[in-house]
Amino acid sequence: MSETSREHVKAPNPPVVVGIDGSASALAAASWAAAGCARHRAPLRLVHGYMVPANAYPEMLIIADETRRAMEEQARAWLTEAAAAAKAAAPEVEITTAVVSCGGAGLLIDESATARLVVVGSRGHGSVTGLLVGSTAIALAAHGRCPVVVVRGTAAPGGPVVVGVDGSPTSEAAVAFAFEEASARGAGLVAVMTSQDFTVDSAYNISRMATDWAQVEGDGRRLLAQRLAGWQEKYPDVEVLREVVRDRPARALMRYGVDAQLLVVGSHGRGGFAGMVLGSTSQALVHHAPCPLAIVRPAG
Repeated sequence: MSETSREHVKAPNPPVVVGIDGSASALAAASWAAAGCARHRAPLRLVHGYMVPANAYPEMLIIADETRRAMEEQARAWLTEAAAAAKAAAPEVEITTAVVSCGGAGLLIDESATARLVVVGSRGHGSVTGLLVGSTAIALAAHGRCPVVVVRGTAAPGGPVVVGVDGSPTSEAAVAFAFEEASARGAGLVAVMTSQDFTVDSAYNISRMATDWAQVEGDGRRLLAQRLAGWQEKYPDVEVLREVVRDRPARALMRYGVDAQLLVVGSHGRGGFAGMVLGSTSQALVHHAPCPLAIVRPAG
């Protein structure tokens, strides 16, 4: 199946979109996404984008059509392989595929406008050995218009969903996504707030934390309870563990993520600069999360 353009209108039951590039990481992403589609009764859309090299050399014009046909043939083979992996993970899920003449990151950002979720592997087909995460995953995490999942690390079977909470608009969207995922998975939810999320970085507060952590922790727990109250009422089936810890957000979330099946964060938190597209915590986790990572933007 080949496509060149799509209208940015979400369907009543939007698909989960997976970027496929022939890598083992992309196959893992397809299998992970298929299992999620089964839980949410959503269709799965596997896409591959390619760009034919172009420059001023006349010989390139001669072989352009041949190159395009070869690239499309390779793309279809990769999509067939990914569809088989997805079908093995969730036989009941409806799967469609598309080959699009568009760069990988640009295609997935475009797809995110009409998707429920966009999923990518942590390493692309062309990744340099030792590179922690592919450039497509970084670009999508920064600019995607729907929640983005980077399938990396190891999901702990039966583990909880872990969400970072700081009270910012992106944090609220992440909490909503985390509750929905925990409910669909029949999993518990661990909501993590760190000391940096609810104190002002001042000499007074640093001193206060050093001498009266119990009071600071109590303040944090009350704030965390307020942030979660409405969502606990909406999802009474989800057992919630509230954790207030004295640590840097990324480091704390990586620690809790070791035993999690999914880690969820906002695209940027309370400390993000105006206009920042990807905050320091979410950026660090894209590179180092020990389990699949969901990055959630606020609606609008």
